[in-house]
Amino acid sequence: MNHHVLPPLITAVCTGLLCPGPLARARWAGQAPRLAVAAWGLLAAAFTAAVALGAMLLFVPYEDAHRLGDHAAACLAWSGQDCAAAADTVDGRALGAAVVVLALPAAAFCRELLKARRRRGRHAHGLRLIGRADTGLRATVVPHAAPAVYCLPGRAAQIVVTTGALDILSEAQLAAALRHERAHIAGRHHVVIGAVTGFGQVFRGLPLARQAAAQVPLLLEMAADDRALRHCARDVLATALYSMASARVTDRSAFAAGGPSVALRIARILDRPGVARPVLTGLVWMGTRACVIVPVATTCCLILG
Repeated sequence: MNHHVLPPLITAVCTGLLCPGPLARARWAGQAPRLAVAAWGLLAAAFTAAVALGAMLLFVPYEDAHRLGDHAAACLAWSGQDCAAAADTVDGRALGAAVVVLALPAAAFCRELLKARRRRGRHAHGLRLIGRADTGLRATVVPHAAPAVYCLPGRAAQIVVTTGALDILSEAQLAAALRHERAHIAGRHHVVIGAVTGFGQVFRGLPLARQAAAQVPLLLEMAADDRALRHCARDVLATALYSMASARVTDRSAFAAGGPSVALRIARILDRPGVARPVLTGLVWMGTRACVIVPVATTCCLILG
């Protein structure tokens, strides 16, 4: 076997097997949720790239693998002659293997986005039949006793409020819940969920996929809470979430202000330290992992090259 497969293999093992557990248990992630979501995304991107590179190297002859780095640099520098040399070095099987590895999660991501869009379309059609538009709230009000506030993201995004929520929430609490849902829409969190779901469908059973599917939705809820807290008091948002703790939205493509993660989020909102130290800790966490993976992979190349 081409020993140049070892560096991407080490990278795949580190990002797909070793890093997800510590990241899921990291305390700083709950205080810097957007940075934590970025960390999950970087792990997934690094794992996919490593697997694609490893698959390509399986079909590259030993004597040609040494020149791949030079050819890649030449291609990035727009050198036509060297790009032609790279094309001669890497045959169709190698390129095909890399393209397949990269295309599978991309295709699953697109498929998940289309499925979610169809679900939201059916949901929106039902809302048009039973709901009424409230221009003051900039939301659709539906008659239902259970208190709930949720959003349907996408191009035709809309926020849904039940009459039960209007009955029990104060004006400030309702405004906080609406800001939370607008944060989901503005942040395009449905795209992130689609990426996580597509990645999990391709790499089913991988610790990275399993942990990301469990952690990223909660982190996105925390990120939306943080954005809502820019304009409202902590106790107001916490009380609104508590009032809607029992809310359940069966549509997986919708984001609800309530739900099963409410208890954890309320505790976080009411007892939250400053974000400067968690962000610094998160950056250090990501940097130390990179400082471990990159030298090991580089050393393998130098020793075995």
